[in-house]
Amino acid sequence: MGFVIIFGPTALIATGIADSLTSYVTHFPALAAPFDREDTNFTHGWTAIYWCWWISWSPFVGMFIARVSRGRTVREFLIAVLLIPTLVSTIWMTSFGSTAIDQLIHQGFHGVQDAAIELKLFVMLSEMPLSLLTSTVGIMLAVVFFVTSSDSGSLVIDSITAGGKLDAPRPQRIFWCIMVGAIAIALLVGGGLNGLQAAAVSTGLPFSVVLLVACYTIVKGLLAEVRSYRLAQA
Repeated sequence: MGFVIIFGPTALIATGIADSLTSYVTHFPALAAPFDREDTNFTHGWTAIYWCWWISWSPFVGMFIARVSRGRTVREFLIAVLLIPTLVSTIWMTSFGSTAIDQLIHQGFHGVQDAAIELKLFVMLSEMPLSLLTSTVGIMLAVVFFVTSSDSGSLVIDSITAGGKLDAPRPQRIFWCIMVGAIAIALLVGGGLNGLQAAAVSTGLPFSVVLLVACYTIVKGLLAEVRSYRLAQA
């Protein structure tokens, strides 16, 4: 990201970050509400799909965040989990998006626009200095992302099936790693990337019920802590 900011349209990226943050805060309430909207394509193709997508990921992400956040306050948790990732994501998306838009509008390069989704990043980097190096780094980061995601998912499944133990038997952990990889390969071969995405999204609906219960319990737990604190101070 730093490379793109420095060697890309830096001024456009800087103004775009400010505009994106302002637009995010301004339009967030309207975009978060799926009702009374005319652009149904946005609701069906973006908001609802990503709700299901992240709900399906919530067991793995939630357990990971819970482990690394142990001992932190609620304020520290909100800043580190909600505010900072939102800021970094805005800078990231604006940097790459503004660079691709600049290539299209000011340089007349239509490669990113016409390229397949999985190749857009590499097509954009091909028009920048050190394209071979940056494309190689991009591939390595993609591999690291998928490997760490699979590893964390297998670790969480292994911990759940072991009754919450963190030191589950190694053969069991290897078994779940193999099973997760085999299921992903089967979905990719059978239905391609769309099949894999559909399988992930389909798990979001039933687990949303569990999340509603979790929301209730966390509010109840926080209120109980407040009462305990007040009794201790009395």
